[in-house]
Amino acid sequence: MTENQQDKAGANPSGEAGWERSVLEKVALAAIEEQARARRWGIVFKSATLLYLTVLLGVVALPALKKDIGGDKEHTAVVEVIGMIAEDKAANADSIIKSLRKAVKDEHTKGVVLHANSPGGSPVQSHYVYEEIRKLKKEYPKTPIYAVVGDICASGCYYIASASDKIFVSQASLVGSIGVIMDGFGFVETMQKFGIERRVLTAGAHKAMLDPFSPRKEDETRFMQDLLEQVHQQFIKAVKDGRGDRLKDSPDLFSGLVWTGEESLKLGIADAYGSDDSVAKEVIGAKKLVDFTEQGSVLDRLAGKLGTSFGREIGSLLQNWDLK
Repeated sequence: MTENQQDKAGANPSGEAGWERSVLEKVALAAIEEQARARRWGIVFKSATLLYLTVLLGVVALPALKKDIGGDKEHTAVVEVIGMIAEDKAANADSIIKSLRKAVKDEHTKGVVLHANSPGGSPVQSHYVYEEIRKLKKEYPKTPIYAVVGDICASGCYYIASASDKIFVSQASLVGSIGVIMDGFGFVETMQKFGIERRVLTAGAHKAMLDPFSPRKEDETRFMQDLLEQVHQQFIKAVKDGRGDRLKDSPDLFSGLVWTGEESLKLGIADAYGSDDSVAKEVIGAKKLVDFTEQGSVLDRLAGKLGTSFGREIGSLLQNWDLK
């Protein structure tokens, strides 16, 4: 055996020719397979991303798509007032007003159903929507706006509903609560029992008004009671202006009581029985329902607010006065 043959035999113990090519082919094939696998995963990730974006676009565009379905056919527009009425909630004046404006301006809207299912909330937010409904009724006199009550329409929710052309209820609906409430707690005696001393500094004689850790002052109590009475009278006037002669003379009407739908008809705070579907079909004459409810930003709904002790109590009046 020559020296060259011995070297080859030592490099290739098996004695097989072309083993280098075999190894290179295996390495190349492994690299190609790895690239193919990477491309497949890339396609999977891209497809998943595309699917996610498509779903997201569908959610955003859904309200518009609902309006387009059915072509030129007339429809009944639905605007929801659901849950607590407050600036940082889904049922806020800005969203409700935008929804109502879009609904009445749509050329195929024959009437609007204000789907009401709320325990109430901010008097300011409620008043904004109330005034907007009365304004839209003047601008679009041929487009009726009807309130349809679900489980409950109380306090600020009824404030809004009273501006509509008619209020429809179920027999078991809860309606009314025309009043104002401001609540809180007092911890003065508890602090005394445990020997806790309250230390607070203010600039302004009444800056710490409603502080739950300080004794209640009669002049401040009277002041806040007068404030509640003013807001209550504004509420009563709005209901009277909206309902007119339909209201029956009852000493309990504006006392903050709540009634069933059946009793509300007797008191004149509601007009008839009805649901979204029945009002659309039998009253408005357009059985197709199209949801125009504005969808608020999730971040906006999750955003919180800061305030002082007094600010939180006033906020309780303005956002949670629960108009009882």
